[in-house]
Amino acid sequence: MLTLRDPVHGFVRADDLEAALLDSRPLQRLRFVHQLGLASMVFPGAEHSRFSHAVGAMELAGRVYDALAAHQPDLLPPELGSRERRLVRLAALTHDLGHAPFSHSAEEHFEDGLDHEAMSRRLLASPELTVCFERHGEGIGPDDVAALLAGGEGAVGRLLARVVSGELDVDKMDYLLRDSLFCGVRYGSYDLDRLLDTVRALRQDEDDDWGIGVEEGGVHAREALVMARYYMFTQGYFNVTGKVLELHLNGWLLDEGRRWPSDPQAFLEEDDVAVLARMRASSSQHAQAVLHRDRFPLAFETREHLAPEERQRFSGLLPELTARFGAHRLLISNSAKDPHRLAKARVLVERYDGTLEPMEEASQFMRHLTRIDTFRVYAAREVRDAVAELLRERWGD
Repeated sequence: MLTLRDPVHGFVRADDLEAALLDSRPLQRLRFVHQLGLASMVFPGAEHSRFSHAVGAMELAGRVYDALAAHQPDLLPPELGSRERRLVRLAALTHDLGHAPFSHSAEEHFEDGLDHEAMSRRLLASPELTVCFERHGEGIGPDDVAALLAGGEGAVGRLLARVVSGELDVDKMDYLLRDSLFCGVRYGSYDLDRLLDTVRALRQDEDDDWGIGVEEGGVHAREALVMARYYMFTQGYFNVTGKVLELHLNGWLLDEGRRWPSDPQAFLEEDDVAVLARMRASSSQHAQAVLHRDRFPLAFETREHLAPEERQRFSGLLPELTARFGAHRLLISNSAKDPHRLAKARVLVERYDGTLEPMEEASQFMRHLTRIDTFRVYAAREVRDAVAELLRERWGD
């Protein structure tokens, strides 16, 4: 059994199939894809990769499975080597295979309208990974993992899919702790042990699917995770400098007409190192802005929580702005997120008397959280002051 030392979760042990996948080219490529894109240019420690996140998500998938199975062994077999446990760990390990260079910073540039999830499924079906499953899968194949990543089949399959991506999933549990650690901030901290101790498979009635919820004693741990997510978005992921660097990166990709290949083998050639090498050979203003941090300065930003009518009004100012100053002199970001809504389905809370209620009713805190929705306008230095003045006149300070 392969043993890895992870800075977040300690020792992580991988079975033969997991070890073979970790050694494969699709997984090893993730070592060269930053978890947080260009964030290391803002937070010097944020050099961690999608590879380490994949390892952490796999470890947490096993721990969440064990917590669920311990309380409902008739639903999920509690044995360490059970097919269900292996399957959910494999899904967590491979869920990010298809991330493009710089992760979310430039994920909308795939050929043929793909997204990173579709590319993950294509890579799962690649000959190299197929051989890994044939040698070590013991009845589990890449199609089984792909089905789980696509939402799962049957009541148990859909529950396992939610462990990886859902209302209370291991993806968020891992990236909050990992990103917080490597960014050198405390915003992403929450009580993981308490959350795992109280997590349960719950459903309103026999006709419903199973979801991931918590006992009443875990409400505050769940609240802490939501608060951690809220602050990591406002203070980290939506950082003012990080956002403009992402815009410059996307501007360079558009100028160059570059798309991430839809062919899996060609896609494996694309990582942060390869893209940075191309940018160094480019004379593009956007490329130089990223490489030398010679970015457009911020001219204006709204507050963090715009009402829908405010959002519409600010959007209405943008055509005038572009017409007056030129699109090539402006970069505009709209950072929006519902930090308290982790998925479409509700998180249920099991009260001490056995009744169930939605998390929004059990938590006073979560009732008052609203959507993050903010605009920022960056402008070339020669027009920055004029842009700022115009927006102050039209919008107000």
